[in-house]
Amino acid sequence: MTRLDTLVRAPVDLAGYRLGAPQVAGALTMVPIHGPERPGIVPPRSGLKLNRVVGYGSVELHNGAPSGVAIVPLHIGYIQEGAQNHALCSAALLGAGETRVFEDACCVQAAQGGYLQGRDQWFFVLPVELRAKALALRGQPGYSKLWQDISAVNSGYGLPARGHLEQILTRKRAVLTQFRSRLELLPAQLGALFFVGRKFAGLEIAPDPRYFAEMWMPLVCFAYGVAAWQSEPPRSDPEPFAATDLAGLRSELTRSRDHHTEDLASWMPTDTEMYTIEDDRYLDLRLQTLTGTQVAGQVVTEHDRPIYASLFAVH
Repeated sequence: MTRLDTLVRAPVDLAGYRLGAPQVAGALTMVPIHGPERPGIVPPRSGLKLNRVVGYGSVELHNGAPSGVAIVPLHIGYIQEGAQNHALCSAALLGAGETRVFEDACCVQAAQGGYLQGRDQWFFVLPVELRAKALALRGQPGYSKLWQDISAVNSGYGLPARGHLEQILTRKRAVLTQFRSRLELLPAQLGALFFVGRKFAGLEIAPDPRYFAEMWMPLVCFAYGVAAWQSEPPRSDPEPFAATDLAGLRSELTRSRDHHTEDLASWMPTDTEMYTIEDDRYLDLRLQTLTGTQVAGQVVTEHDRPIYASLFAVH
């Protein structure tokens, strides 16, 4: 396996994380990451709950676990039937049993009345096309602050130019969820590098495999699947290998994978300089925001070691 820190230059210590063999589904390339685990962090689907939408642009989250800190994933959003859908602009740290109101959430649906409490819900992560703008808007009130950008994304994808993210997330859900079956989540995998059309799209690292497994669908299908769906190359028959026996086929497969891995370095951004500010802390955990011209995102560190990271391409 290739060391992650030999491929990714970032102002965090990535030693110990290893890259697996790249997997390709159309325009989306996923490179699995294995590495050190940090047990005890509450996972997002089974541990976190959207209690209620307090008002437009304000949502209340609850860490229902009896013990353990919850890392609220960066740009998590919730879809609920019959109420306006919201996404958060920042990650967060919630103690066991803690309930917090986030007053800087983005409403991602320009018209739909009502607030919900206790109804069925599923969560997503904002598409990468919207993540840099959403991160820049953290801490700023205004429920409609992302509508113009959502409208531009919809228009670019040939959809009505409205501030309705569900035009993509729900109406195209059957198409987007195909990425979940076309890519394989590996045992003990706790992160991934994502590329769209031979360009870096994002780096995601979770505290442990359980946390990452709960983030798998929102990341693969929505955070990066949307851009990959729009960049899907024309279908063509792959060129067959020249091997005539099993040993030769294995050799050619190994060479092909090695060549693909070598290409990854040229797909990475050239300018990875970022400045860092601390946004939140809980005990020894620190939530930091990283901002650069080509890469931005947030990391959670413990004793200067990352246990969670969500970095993405700015453009």
